Amino acid sequence: MRISRAILLSGLAFAALAAGVIPMGLSGGPSGFGLGLLEAQAQNLGQRVVTGKVVDANDTAVAEATVFLKNLKTKAIRSYSADEHGKFRFTQVNMAEDHELWAEKNGKKSEVKTVSAWDTRKLFDSELKLK
Repeated sequence: MRISRAILLSGLAFAALAAGVIPMGLSGGPSGFGLGLLEAQAQNLGQRVVTGKVVDANDTAVAEATVFLKNLKTKAIRSYSADEHGKFRFTQVNMAEDHELWAEKNGKKSEVKTVSAWDTRKLFDSELKLK
């Protein structure tokens, strides 16, 4: 049986509350602990936008580079052709799943970057440098 991260975290938080490990009044805010894990997990429900720019070794924009976004759970790969300024944009990226992001053009490839489910940003912006 496979248990989702959200169900596991909520179960652990409930057990900790029941055992008195986490006081009921502790909110888990910026300086707190405990339920902040659940708050962070709840923020990851939904969609994000992944944007950025493809550049060469001299930091010059690379037009028409192919940018790939791979969902590590489903293994589905989306691609985007960078515009004349090297910019790319993926919308409706599931925040609850990890992704890999990289660019390629004329046999050159950027490093692979991870877009983590633990990252709560709704806008993930990254520069991809071809080597």
